[in-house]
Amino acid sequence: MDVSLERKAPEGAPDAGQRAATVSNPGIGQPARRIEDQALLTGTARFLDDIAVDAPLHACFVRSPHAHARILSIDAAAARAMPGVAAVYAARDLFGELTEWRMPLGFPLANLPADTTPFVLAPSEVAFVGEAVAIVVAASRHVAEDAAAAVAVDYDILPAVADCRDALDPAAPRVRTELASNALQEYALSYGDCDAAFAAAHRVVQEKFHVHRGCAHPMEGRGVLARPDPASGELTVWSSTQMAHELHYTIALMLGHPEDLLRVVTPEVGGGFGAKFMIYPEEVAVPAAARKLGRAVKWVEDRRENFVSAIQERDQYWSMAVAVDERGCLLGLRGRMVHDHGAYTPQGTNVPYNAASSMTGPYIVPAYHLDVAVAYTNKVPVATVRGAGYPQAAFVMERLLDRVSIELGIDRAECRRRNLIPAEKIPYTKPLKSRAGVPLTIDSGDFPALQARALQAIDYDGFEARRQASRDRGLCRGIAVANSVKPTGRGPFESARVRVQPSGQITVYTGALAMGQGIKTTLAQICAGHLGVAPEAVQVIAGDTAFIGYGMGGFASRQAIMAGTAVDQAAARLRRKILDAAAVLLHALPDDLTLANGEVVPRSGAGSSVALARLAMLLKGVPGYALPVPGDPGLDETVHFHCDAQAYAGASHACEVEVDALTGAVAIVRYVAVQDSGRIINPMLAEGQVHGGVVHGIGNALFEWMGYDSGGQPLTTTFAEYLLPTAPEVPNVEVIFQPSITPLNPLGVKGVGECATIPVAAAVIGAVEHALAGHGVRLSEFPLTPVRLLECLDAAGEQGVGANAPGPDQRELPSPVDRP
Repeated sequence: MDVSLERKAPEGAPDAGQRAATVSNPGIGQPARRIEDQALLTGTARFLDDIAVDAPLHACFVRSPHAHARILSIDAAAARAMPGVAAVYAARDLFGELTEWRMPLGFPLANLPADTTPFVLAPSEVAFVGEAVAIVVAASRHVAEDAAAAVAVDYDILPAVADCRDALDPAAPRVRTELASNALQEYALSYGDCDAAFAAAHRVVQEKFHVHRGCAHPMEGRGVLARPDPASGELTVWSSTQMAHELHYTIALMLGHPEDLLRVVTPEVGGGFGAKFMIYPEEVAVPAAARKLGRAVKWVEDRRENFVSAIQERDQYWSMAVAVDERGCLLGLRGRMVHDHGAYTPQGTNVPYNAASSMTGPYIVPAYHLDVAVAYTNKVPVATVRGAGYPQAAFVMERLLDRVSIELGIDRAECRRRNLIPAEKIPYTKPLKSRAGVPLTIDSGDFPALQARALQAIDYDGFEARRQASRDRGLCRGIAVANSVKPTGRGPFESARVRVQPSGQITVYTGALAMGQGIKTTLAQICAGHLGVAPEAVQVIAGDTAFIGYGMGGFASRQAIMAGTAVDQAAARLRRKILDAAAVLLHALPDDLTLANGEVVPRSGAGSSVALARLAMLLKGVPGYALPVPGDPGLDETVHFHCDAQAYAGASHACEVEVDALTGAVAIVRYVAVQDSGRIINPMLAEGQVHGGVVHGIGNALFEWMGYDSGGQPLTTTFAEYLLPTAPEVPNVEVIFQPSITPLNPLGVKGVGECATIPVAAAVIGAVEHALAGHGVRLSEFPLTPVRLLECLDAAGEQGVGANAPGPDQRELPSPVDRP
């Protein structure tokens, strides 16, 4: 159901002038081919490691093998003496190159202590395995690695803490000796009267949940190339990042380098998934070394480095209770969540806050209270990975609804339907605010309709016949549905510049970032629709600070909304300027003209035309002659689209699995993803993003286990131990778009990229539990590997129906019912 554009927009939405529809854009809604693919398929695309500069030096980092230790000394004499070694720098060796030893805090508006961020290079203490203590620069990566191995670091090993629950014990060792406490934050999110809700409840259901730590693992790891120009003082930095403009700011700040003599370029990026949505110490250390040496320096991360130094996300431990009436309608929800934040805070604490504030999902929950503890541990720092806390919250909420269904004997889908926010209550404002203080207002959507469509598509009513067919083959079959909602289009702005060159080349410059998701095609398609050309005629330059001064980058399912709208508005303005200029030359009225195939032509089809190249040449100016039309020279328009309110994208996913109870093997036999992402710009790209999001969620649910021992040593540092879903494990994902149009942007679009990941783990684990209902297995964690599933089956057999398998994830937390 489309939501009327006349409804009152939530606080922070654009004003009426901004919301007004632009010129009708015929480019929107068409499955245009990706303009990125020609270069990728022919091998001419340039990723970080493909960029050719003259005689670059290569960097390798000396990293701590200990989870926690004091640095007593660093002896680099042997390494410096090796042939081909240009330099070895520890922290003190960069004195004079850096303005600060510590990295600045990402999201600097957060109220966090000054000693929370990581160091560029650890000067006196290391707090996780993989923390960099020195950088070696040599003629080749091989020489640099050999020299790094020759750097002798004398460590005094200190006690480490790897479990965030242990870390909160006042008697626990400090994660860093500079800390007064391992508790970074403790707070509560609350509304309504939970005590009254629980006192009046027909039934109270309690459960504990564990969401395990995982990684992003883009196909291309991180990388930095820095090239100083001694003649001009310019420093050019290429980085595989999601935040080119933020990196520009950080390098200028940390190196004290003039902003106008610094350029940051994002080449092709082989995936980000949140791991590149922050600024890393390596992105400062490499430019610092390059400038100090006066030579180009390149560092490309290997996969082991990615495991031990790129940010990770989670662990979280939840102890929850839900109060319901006799119909299974929610009365109240309360509990406690402990979040593992790792050794430092590179980018604020948005992950636990997102999880805590999004817990209620697309459901009506009259009363809510959650105590949150964010703890330091001696593990890799935690920041956003695809979904940024929302998948964890959705998993807990959906599993609680399954518990309610079982307790009350209500069908699981019906229990959800009774609690979903109905369409007539949209827009729906939750009694909570975002970390920026903005009310959480779901602006559009029809959640019961999304679920009904998912149930119909997977043939929920016909499941029992399929279950019996699986039993006949000795397998257990289960089905589940899970719902979610996520704010998309995070502001405050995004920039776009659309220009027609005198050659006729049409170029879009944007602060958005291309990471393989097809954003260049999306923006080209929007621009092309206004200017009457094919998308492949539009060049898109994204994430290059030399071409556009301000930009936010790629994250939070925002780019089609923010950058897309900016391009739409800039291209619409440019179209008007083109028509006005052509009308003067052709002695016609602007409204009698249109654009087609790179020319301005009469709408009637008869009469003279003028090429865009000719117009651009005339508008660049001729000395001594007036411009053809009043105004600024050139065919060039820039728009900074502003919007603080976020458009909420909904999803309902249905999953059907077969489980072999003898081996613990899980096969996903059907997967249906019904998505509300507003108006779809390019259905082919959007469907591909949903596929990717679902596969990522399947990896979270069944494969990806980032293990650490009790001393903080990582146990899974190759893809032999840390498993990812591959083609044989991925089902055919059936994608259905059921849009409601948001009033928050002129295009009516919502995000896609992250939204498809959020309900996946809940749907998959719910289906596995349903398949094993006869075995008495209750599942409250992910990932659910075959070995772990067999442990749960064995425990259920030993302890009786309804038992959880005991394990380190089931440690006692304070009861949410008995909380103070």
